[in-house]
Amino acid sequence: MDIAQIDKAFAIESNIQRGGLTFRSALAEPISLHGIFYKDGKFRRIPQEVAEATSKGVYYLHSNTAGGRIRFSTDSLYIVLKANLGKAALMTHMAATGIYGFDMYEIRDGKEIWVKTFRPKPDTVDWFEDVIDFTEKKMRSFVINFPLYNNVCELYLGLEESAKVGSAPDYAIKVPVVYYGSSITQGGCASRPGTSYQAVISRMLDCDYVNLGFSGNAKGEPTIAEYIAGLEMSVFVYDYDHNAPNPEHLRATHEPMFKIIREKNPTLPILMLSSIKQDKTGQWAERREIIRETYLNAKASGDENVYFIDGSTLIPEEINDDGKVDGSHPTDLGFYFMAQSIGKALKEILNN
Repeated sequence: MDIAQIDKAFAIESNIQRGGLTFRSALAEPISLHGIFYKDGKFRRIPQEVAEATSKGVYYLHSNTAGGRIRFSTDSLYIVLKANLGKAALMTHMAATGIYGFDMYEIRDGKEIWVKTFRPKPDTVDWFEDVIDFTEKKMRSFVINFPLYNNVCELYLGLEESAKVGSAPDYAIKVPVVYYGSSITQGGCASRPGTSYQAVISRMLDCDYVNLGFSGNAKGEPTIAEYIAGLEMSVFVYDYDHNAPNPEHLRATHEPMFKIIREKNPTLPILMLSSIKQDKTGQWAERREIIRETYLNAKASGDENVYFIDGSTLIPEEINDDGKVDGSHPTDLGFYFMAQSIGKALKEILNN
């Protein structure tokens, strides 16, 4: 039963007119929540106390909902999405639909097929709502991807009062892949949440995931490393090369972060990435070798569960200019190519 049926003070108002419209919280079973959790008035990616102990930047970004999803099934003839958003941090080089839009996919025969992007208006600060209508009443399963660079304080689904609501099919790989890294990991500059490379890989491999990308603020701190080490993961992927202030910082933190996570997870597959910068000389080449050294040292110690991808190979050189927005952040095309290479590596790792 929806809370509004018990206490009318909890009724959700709407400007969308549909017969029998009734709202339910996105936190209510059988709707499942993935990649994020809800606590103290907002959805979060890591606990507030961990974020505060890591850095001011990570604290600011930890409640951006990158990688968050809900999954459910319903036979409702319409779905109204109603969200209470924080103030959007609009950027000149990233589409607003990626920053604070919601991306809906329908699960059909094991595949996720895009059906709608819910698009808040640029001046949206608090409540936003939008609707998708269907012509046939039948059970359908859905995934809704949360915004990449915005907070979400509340989320409700408006359905027919008489509609059936069930769970969506489980992921084939239920234990999530955990990604840690920079703005590229967080999703900058995907045009919508479903085109970040982790979302693309999730659809390719039918796997759950957690996105711990912290734009400009992933620096391999021991606090975040200790937190990640305690997570349940099928694979850990880390790529914070872009956010290390210099090669010296990267050298001082990269292998220690690996060792913190390896100590608590002796058989966990760990995939290391270097920057997608394609410079062959200078600091980016030096950084690449620092990361590769962490990998080689692990291999030399007998670690068979460690992997390395040269990030400069992820986006083909011939489309490099079209694959990036500003020379650093991928376009959807760039993310697509990243997903193909990283997804192929993850498929082999998971199969093993």
